[in-house]
Amino acid sequence: MGLPDPVELSDLLEPFSRRGIDLALGRLEAALAEAGHPERQFVAVQVAGTNGKGSICTFLGAILQAAGLRCAIYRSPHLVSWCERLELNGQWISGPDLRRAVASWQQWGERHRLTPFELLTGAAFSHCAGAAIDLAVLEVGLGGRLDATTTHPDRRVLGMASIGLDHCEHLGSSLGAIAAEKAGVFQPGAVAISGPQLPEVAAVLAREAQARGTQLRWVEPLGSDQPLGLAGQWQRTNGAVALAMAEALRGQGWPIPAAAINQGLAEARWPGRLELCRWQGQELLVDGAHNPPAAAALRQELDHISSSTKGAPGPRRWLLGIQRHKQGPEMLASLLGPADQAWIVAIPGHPSWSAAELGAAVPGLAGQLSIGPSLEEGLAQLMAPEGRPLALPLVAGSLYLLGALQPLLERPDCR
Repeated sequence: MGLPDPVELSDLLEPFSRRGIDLALGRLEAALAEAGHPERQFVAVQVAGTNGKGSICTFLGAILQAAGLRCAIYRSPHLVSWCERLELNGQWISGPDLRRAVASWQQWGERHRLTPFELLTGAAFSHCAGAAIDLAVLEVGLGGRLDATTTHPDRRVLGMASIGLDHCEHLGSSLGAIAAEKAGVFQPGAVAISGPQLPEVAAVLAREAQARGTQLRWVEPLGSDQPLGLAGQWQRTNGAVALAMAEALRGQGWPIPAAAINQGLAEARWPGRLELCRWQGQELLVDGAHNPPAAAALRQELDHISSSTKGAPGPRRWLLGIQRHKQGPEMLASLLGPADQAWIVAIPGHPSWSAAELGAAVPGLAGQLSIGPSLEEGLAQLMAPEGRPLALPLVAGSLYLLGALQPLLERPDCR
């Protein structure tokens, strides 16, 4: 399934940059009540965490579809089209359907001063209620305790992706504080699944699960004998969480055979996650890697690939775009090897770190940085000089960067 065509929603949604992030539940809860409580018309599962939420949702959605269940997946953010935020039975919501859903929520959005994400979530709930789905998979947008998706009252199974430092300005400056916000999705009687977490995070999750009456189950990464449709060693953990969530649903009576679990894990596809693409016939890898934990995981994966390859490849070349509010110096230090080169580009429409700012913040890497004047020029500079064997070049640093590059890239494995 390729990416959907862009759809214009600027006339229906207040710009995110104008409203900012305003975490709360009361506004959307009041709007949902006026809308007739569409969120009460279907069962949901929810996935929170810092890195890997979208991949877990994708694995689980593929499993549910392989089991023959009518499934919706609500995600954020998107790469090129708002339609990516709602998938129904393996198909993106159409542009006209999405516009109708969002337009139908204008009255409640204005009356309750909903944020763009709250309005989108309400519209998605209404559309799902009308689509007669069996189950919805909800990806938390930010945090968990006060995220719009948490207004859904019947979240029987919860998934917890890897938790690290990100969005500290909204969730807290420590791992413990952030973990507590993520654990705010826990509710009485629910089953929560998590892969390995840092000790400080694991302690908070265990404490909050006990306090909120949630059964917390821990899983280990899947073995190499389990085929996965998404590349990267970290997907072994995401796949394990999705598998355990499916098994928890089966324990609650949902018909999900083992064959559907294996099929879903193997057939899952999700763009922008260690994905092989092409630009003008030349191969490159793309990965969002939009915060320090994700950057560290990507570097670890690349080192693993290099160590398992006979005749280790040469230094890597990077095209990086990092939003200004992100921890750019820390991300850069995690990503670049000693002989790597990186071209730094601005992400269209987003304040971004410049090569000069990053070089000043990490002087030891300044000599490895260059300016990418534009996305196309950055891609041209990224490609290896003729006759010089190098590892595959990479694009990383932000999902918004990958979104801006989508029209320029080709996917040899696109489904």
